[in-house]
Amino acid sequence: MTPRTLAPLWLATPSRFAGLKPARARWALALLAVLLAASLTALATPGPPPVSHDSSVSAEDRRADDQADVVLYESIVAGLRAGGNYYAVTAAALRAGDYPLKPFVTFRLPTLAMLQANLPQPATVAMLYILAAAVMLAWFVRLRGAFARPPPRAIALILLAGGMVAFVQADLAGFHEVWAGLLVALSLALRKPGRWVEAVAFGMIAMLVRETAALYVGIMAVMALAEGRRREAYAWAGAAALFAVVVILHARAVGQVVRPLDPTSPGWAGMLGFGFFVKTMGLSTALNLAPGWLAALLVALALFGWSAWNDALALRALAIFSGYAVLLGLFGRPDTFYWGLMIAPTILIGLAFVPDGLRDLIAAARDRRKITVTRLTR
Repeated sequence: MTPRTLAPLWLATPSRFAGLKPARARWALALLAVLLAASLTALATPGPPPVSHDSSVSAEDRRADDQADVVLYESIVAGLRAGGNYYAVTAAALRAGDYPLKPFVTFRLPTLAMLQANLPQPATVAMLYILAAAVMLAWFVRLRGAFARPPPRAIALILLAGGMVAFVQADLAGFHEVWAGLLVALSLALRKPGRWVEAVAFGMIAMLVRETAALYVGIMAVMALAEGRRREAYAWAGAAALFAVVVILHARAVGQVVRPLDPTSPGWAGMLGFGFFVKTMGLSTALNLAPGWLAALLVALALFGWSAWNDALALRALAIFSGYAVLLGLFGRPDTFYWGLMIAPTILIGLAFVPDGLRDLIAAARDRRKITVTRLTR
């Protein structure tokens, strides 16, 4: 007997869970319950120190404490504008701020700093806004066929905007994850079957801005190979190989300015678990305004929503979110919560797929129709 398929609510086509056999649907509901419960571990997971509101401290000093990394990057750009060498300037800035200089990954690649040093600050901010607008436009086009009517499509775009609240703040224009996160979101939206050149190009730029974008590129290569798209997989792999060469050259340049007694990073084996990933998503999006328990549950539902959209893009997005969840859960520290910005722009879109996915899953689990056999006597 073929399971009953209901007409879609918001989506243009039935969700991935439409027509599931009852036994599988019940297992899926059980896994959803586990996911929701696991998300609540974020409430017991350590986070970054709270923002200072001490009125006795000057605004400049409060910013130096609350946005220390941003201030560091701004000082590096200022040093470059004064004619300094990137690696020498960065080493001096790291020492002045009591930052570790070992291993070499404590130095960001020079891409963003060099760009900002050669542009006036208003132009840099304008470029950031243009990039954010391009992400919105690309996802509008990509989601246009996913929903049957304009209202749910508008809701999806509002959710996208909710994931981008940190990406349109001029004060954060020096933050590498802000640029790389937007580039990853743009790359993912532009990638379509048979059209991947632009996506690979923006993925490459994202890696040159922030090294952790290499995880995105690697996942895209694996997914392309799994889908039997070898040319695309080779393109992603080629971008990763080219980036590896850049990293080797970067490491050599760092080695020339680091001293034997310079401090070493405490490492990145945070082992904070899935709850830390959930917390970073809450801190990196508009969910930061919601109570912690609600934000955690909504992050879990967003992941569920992405699993419900019956589209190859959804599977890639889910694989990317899962990859960064592992990265953050295993290697993140409370002070590296900003790694979550790499995927924050798009994760909340998944909430727009929840109504169809949840309805279809519950309907499939409750399907108790029986086959009635009638014998006719002639």
